[in-house]
Amino acid sequence: MGSNMMKAFVIEGPRQGSVREVPYPEPGPGEVVIQVKRCGICGTDLHIFEGEFLSPYPIIPGHELSGVIHRVGDGVDTFQVGDRVTADPTLPCNRCDRCLTGKMNQCRNWQALGNTVDGAMAEYVKVPAANVVKLPDHMSFETAAFTEPIACVVHAMNRLPLKSGQSVLLFGAGSMGQQLVQAIAHRGAGELVVVDLSQDKLDLALRFGATRGVLATEADSVLPADYPDGFDIVVDVTGIPRVIQGALRYLGVTGTFLQFGVTPTGASVTVPTFDLYRNDWTILGSMAINDSFIPAFHWLKAGRIETGHLVSQTISLDELPNWMASDKSPDVLKVQVTFE
Repeated sequence: MGSNMMKAFVIEGPRQGSVREVPYPEPGPGEVVIQVKRCGICGTDLHIFEGEFLSPYPIIPGHELSGVIHRVGDGVDTFQVGDRVTADPTLPCNRCDRCLTGKMNQCRNWQALGNTVDGAMAEYVKVPAANVVKLPDHMSFETAAFTEPIACVVHAMNRLPLKSGQSVLLFGAGSMGQQLVQAIAHRGAGELVVVDLSQDKLDLALRFGATRGVLATEADSVLPADYPDGFDIVVDVTGIPRVIQGALRYLGVTGTFLQFGVTPTGASVTVPTFDLYRNDWTILGSMAINDSFIPAFHWLKAGRIETGHLVSQTISLDELPNWMASDKSPDVLKVQVTFE
């Protein structure tokens, strides 16, 4: 392979992806190239693969990354070749009215690594040096690749008006749900009930902050009977419209509903508008990251959010096309592509 080429997983269109040689991403002024060591696979990557997200094709996905600085562009004096790093994949324009009013995740010219420009499911990825964070020696590449998902959790926590002792119902105990469980528990929730199809995932949630696990098949009988007044907070992490539709039934008076999971574009549910009015409900969305990457890094560095139990499997870049196209086990949490 020529020195100016690299291997990458390229999605050409819905359900069409292959590993092939592409040009090495040369760093421009203010940019660095990271040799990728780990890249987590996100639900959004699956939506991109399925053709259910706003990404253009062809694209190299991957935005949960860690690695080593391979090259530095002109004007970069904050990093050296060989530094161990992670990077915020957000690429705000920093000049529109939204960026300038603390709404970078809603940038009018929104771009992000692996979503709109080529990402980290490749041997190398190009990133603005301003987005890069150096790792402490004790932090592994596996752990560092969780900074981006945790930054999504931090943004959600910043949106959520959760008071100490309030009750929370959370749907979906996958990797993101497990991280939210820890964050919500740290935040001081009282009862924290988690619903999922997998007993293994519920057991894990109970170890890390949930107070009760309910199998999804039993939720419709258990929840109305045991919680007739509903919950202060209901969170959807599944992104599945019929789950969201059902979840709204469990909102108590003055309750807040948080949509965290990514649904297919164009999906919708019906909100009972009289109840919305009568019960003083709040409905929140939480999109990606907003000034939350460094706080998430602090959480990870301090061990506030544990991630070691969340990696179900590591695969190589060459194994990625088959994995993306395969049926996913309901017990799988985080899968990472490893280049180590």
